[in-house]
Amino acid sequence: MALKMNAIMLVMGFAIATLVSVASAISGTATYYTVYVPSACYGYEEQGTMIAAASDAIWDNGGACGRMYRITCTSGTNAGVAEPCKGGSVTVKIVDRCPSPGCQSTIDLSQQAFSVIANPDAGKINIVYTQSGVMKRQVPTTMLMHTHASLAYDL
Repeated sequence: MALKMNAIMLVMGFAIATLVSVASAISGTATYYTVYVPSACYGYEEQGTMIAAASDAIWDNGGACGRMYRITCTSGTNAGVAEPCKGGSVTVKIVDRCPSPGCQSTIDLSQQAFSVIANPDAGKINIVYTQSGVMKRQVPTTMLMHTHASLAYDL
């Protein structure tokens, strides 16, 4: 009887934790890009391929550098690809900035990260995201502001 009650309590605790996690997720959109260096956070130091550029909404004046976000595709944003989401989530590290007015989404994923959760042919998807941690940030001596189209140096 006690074992059964403990099992029920464990399941209920897990269910509540899952609901809290889902409730704290933020809605947004995601696109993808392919030129990963230089980046605003790490200059020419490569950070792998599970990376992303933060829009002004989450950039936090550079404070987003090194933050980890768990991204889940929820739906497409156009009729071009009927069901772009593949299911599951991907965790990415913020290494760059996607500034306005050119930025077309909340978060600009690497093409590899985008491909994990959605069909790249969709181009842009609806997402939910949560911050899942922070990696140690190493700021280069020259902070680069990468716009995915041109570079501006902020010395």
